[in-house]
Amino acid sequence: MAKTILGLVGPIASGKDTVKKYLEKKYSALGCRFSSILRDVLERINLPNSRENMQGLSTILRQRFGEDILAKAIAADTIKLKSNIVVVDGVRRMADIRFLKKVQGFVLVAVNANPEIRFERLVKRGENAGDAKKTYNQFLKDHQYETELAVPVLMKKAKYKLNNNGPLTDLHKQIDKLIAQF
Repeated sequence: MAKTILGLVGPIASGKDTVKKYLEKKYSALGCRFSSILRDVLERINLPNSRENMQGLSTILRQRFGEDILAKAIAADTIKLKSNIVVVDGVRRMADIRFLKKVQGFVLVAVNANPEIRFERLVKRGENAGDAKKTYNQFLKDHQYETELAVPVLMKKAKYKLNNNGPLTDLHKQIDKLIAQF
């Protein structure tokens, strides 16, 4: 089996990490996240891993080193990973797609869920500083950040789409069906 690189795109708290974890557990996939690069830098310079800090750092890095700087780092990581299935979580820009689609085996997959469901998940998991106390209006405002604006456009370009509005078992069936195609 040739290496398959699944790039996951979706709005905040749509279930991208849930998809990645399922692929890791059931199919021994290995994964990498765009946000991991940013979290590593923020941790190193002793700043909170907040959504605002990650978005600001991403903007600064791309302005200084090019729009595809994070995609280049992720592509290099995917090639090094020793697995037939690699999951790239957090594709957010056209520059990411332009670069990653040149990597053999890359496929874009959209993950989506209704905003109310995503908000509930975001608050419950509290992954980033401030998420647990976020209001629904703040959550909707987060979608207006520069890093989130291209997500709906990229989702339309995805070859495969996963609907994460239902129970986890439904999402797992969709993922199994997707993997069976490879």
